[in-house]
Amino acid sequence: MATANLSAYDLNSVPEGSPFTIHIVVSQWNKEITTPLSEGAIETLKKHGVRVENIKLWEVPGSFELIYGAKKAQSFNPDAVIAVGSVIKGETMHFDFVCQAVSQGIKDLNVASEVPVIFCVLTDDTVQQAKDRSGGKHGNKGTEAAIAALQMSQLRAAQ
Repeated sequence: MATANLSAYDLNSVPEGSPFTIHIVVSQWNKEITTPLSEGAIETLKKHGVRVENIKLWEVPGSFELIYGAKKAQSFNPDAVIAVGSVIKGETMHFDFVCQAVSQGIKDLNVASEVPVIFCVLTDDTVQQAKDRSGGKHGNKGTEAAIAALQMSQLRAAQ
């Protein structure tokens, strides 16, 4: 298991974001995790020049609904979409089904559309693991997703 803050990055390697529009679709389930993830993404996008008016936040009930939410966000033709969710393992196989469906659904959106969807869905065994990855000792995966969105936006613009 990693013990370092994994959200550290080279500022000079991140594309300048002022030409980009980024939509963030965030699950309201496990909100104590998804809120810091989306806040980390927004903060990072702004830090790299994305204008506030070019960041659109979409809320959906749970991680399973991220697929439809991301598809809807794609229809507005942003430069990238970030799907933010948190699935925490419980006592049933529900965790496996949801994680598999969300992973496949977001993959399918990437294959079917020119608008990249960034996967920022934590799939943890415990709440503490999720907290550690949403602003805790392992950094903020929302920050990492924002950087990926900027990189993919730059790649998309190169077409």
